[in-house]
Amino acid sequence: MIALNDLSRHMQPMQEALQAAFARVLARGWFVLGPELQAFEQAFASQFSLNHAVGVANGTDAIELALRGAGICAGDEVILAPNAGMYAATALAAIGATPVYADVDDDLNLSPQTAAACITPRTRAIVVTHLFGRMADMPSLRQLADDNALVLMEDCAQAVGAVQHGRHAGAWGDVSSFSFYPTKNLGALGDAGLVACHQASIAARVRQLRQYGWTSKYVVADGPARNSRLDELQAAFLSVQLPMLADWNARRRAVAARYASARHPLIRHPRTEGDDYVAHLYVVRTSKRDALMGHLRDCGISSDIHYPLIDSDQPFVHDDETSASVPVAAAASREILTLPCYPELTDHEIEQVCKALLTWNGE
Repeated sequence: MIALNDLSRHMQPMQEALQAAFARVLARGWFVLGPELQAFEQAFASQFSLNHAVGVANGTDAIELALRGAGICAGDEVILAPNAGMYAATALAAIGATPVYADVDDDLNLSPQTAAACITPRTRAIVVTHLFGRMADMPSLRQLADDNALVLMEDCAQAVGAVQHGRHAGAWGDVSSFSFYPTKNLGALGDAGLVACHQASIAARVRQLRQYGWTSKYVVADGPARNSRLDELQAAFLSVQLPMLADWNARRRAVAARYASARHPLIRHPRTEGDDYVAHLYVVRTSKRDALMGHLRDCGISSDIHYPLIDSDQPFVHDDETSASVPVAAAASREILTLPCYPELTDHEIEQVCKALLTWNGE
């Protein structure tokens, strides 16, 4: 089978460098909040034109701590898209803030027009998830947030390295979050995340909140807080990979462009052009998803669904009224299918996927 992703292929060329990073950390004997994390935070911020970067334990903690750092509290309304795996909603639940779902546009990213219609006197923030590696319409969303004095937060878990109008993903918002889960375009060898922001005051607060709310050891001055630290080993591993990200993203775009040329009347492909797309996932749409999934399996090709349920259809939530208010996202959740897309795919494997798409008879 052609795997949806293959991390063993991805890591194999870096084994020597990763082992050297491990040995360096082991020899130093400093495993939490040390020089490896500081070096990675500085390198990451520099590479993506971010003023401040704060490493945390994972991407969902990054969303929560980013919002807390920007002043979002229990009871605040936060506008977000309903089709991004419920990660932002999980963070909002931890805060006690209220998710307000706005529908998505043709790229399946948060629509500025529907977001504008959701603003009330209780709205405090907008969370923009750059879904599948395609950046949302950030100039419009930035203007919407400014016009209404709202915090604009970017969830860049799937879009690290993307650029729109000369500004990197993460640099448009007041605060942003990143995930380095192993399958991400820049992935750790375990869980890891990061909060980025422009204001030093937000960064300082996030640094406190990631470690119990301490101002000094054992002195808790802020909260509710977490123990959420990006450890030295993961920071060292990420530092090895960071210089390679641009080449990996370029290869992902090339894979996506080839897939996009394999046109079939029953398959709708995503837009693949532009530097604001880094092809984290290649997601097609078809009204006959199960049939296409079965055909790909028969051809030796793995596929998956990202994501099968919108947030309001999750069993824990199940809100029919909200689901009815986001028809574009709801319809897409029944049609989307993810194809293999990662830098180590061979040209032969890419052609196999294209051939399978083109030879599907719709049944």
